[in-house]
Amino acid sequence: MASIKLSREALIYNLDIITHQVGGKDKIAVVLKDNAYGHGALMIAQAASEYGVRNAVVRLEREAAEIVEFFERILILADMPDRPNETFSYAINSLESIPLFPRGTHVELKMDTGMHRNGISPSALSKAFEQISAQGLICKGVFTHFRSADTLSSEWYWQRRAFDAIKIESVKLAKKYKWHLRFHASNSAGTFRSHCSDDMVRVGIALYGCLEMDTTLPQPPLKSVLSLYGDKIATRVLKKGERIGYNGIYEAKEDEVISTYDLGYANGLDRLASNRYITPEGIALRGRISMDNAAFSSDADELLIFDNANEYAKAVGTIGYEILACLDKELKREWRN
Repeated sequence: MASIKLSREALIYNLDIITHQVGGKDKIAVVLKDNAYGHGALMIAQAASEYGVRNAVVRLEREAAEIVEFFERILILADMPDRPNETFSYAINSLESIPLFPRGTHVELKMDTGMHRNGISPSALSKAFEQISAQGLICKGVFTHFRSADTLSSEWYWQRRAFDAIKIESVKLAKKYKWHLRFHASNSAGTFRSHCSDDMVRVGIALYGCLEMDTTLPQPPLKSVLSLYGDKIATRVLKKGERIGYNGIYEAKEDEVISTYDLGYANGLDRLASNRYITPEGIALRGRISMDNAAFSSDADELLIFDNANEYAKAVGTIGYEILACLDKELKREWRN
């Protein structure tokens, strides 16, 4: 049966690097949305908690409920509560959403410092605080998101300056409402652009060891946590001139041992890699990827498909995030060490 194997050693190694970069475990919030980028939210949550991380970030309330036992505080980025929860805080992404939150809800205000996706305009900061207070909500934090922290340009610098100005103004305004705010801006790439000047960082792709920085920027020596394996279904000798799979796009140039493995695009194996991907062990993918299986030039009982999602992503012209997030949640996940 196809499986995902996780390296605890790599996860701890990455957490050590992140801890050193930001100045302490208390400044780390692990991003566990979308099944912890395909790794398995419960497994990563427990391991991060055992390491000493006390904060997490998810997209939905049901994701937070799944991991609530492991963290002191969980930020929910895109959901609305039925009732307040002391452990959960909810992102406010627009002024229009403020009246929709139940009284007593803990919230954190998302500021648009230049990404222009979600968040409140800096000019509306005072108005947002007034509306949050009038709705009976408790503001616990103010944050933003960098759009280009992984590339060398002016954008990270001016977004950083914009958020620093927002922090100063927020502290002044919060005194009126007796709110004690936390501030956070850095995603994984932003975490490695400078020392941590905020209360915490939100690390996702760096935690999983697949952060890719522009070649002009320092690349932290992280280790990939996730490896994908397939189990053999059947083996045959493909005779010279025979073709395999849908539309027969691969033709054997000589007699070749071919096996099918129990992974396909229904499991997250992107079909665009068909007939062009080579595994870390040098095994070529032959023909088209099917819904539930793929053929490789191998007769191994278990085959390593990839041990770094970024390498598979290159074969299909995308990013490691997408490959990881699309991995089938039903695949078995286990710790390798």
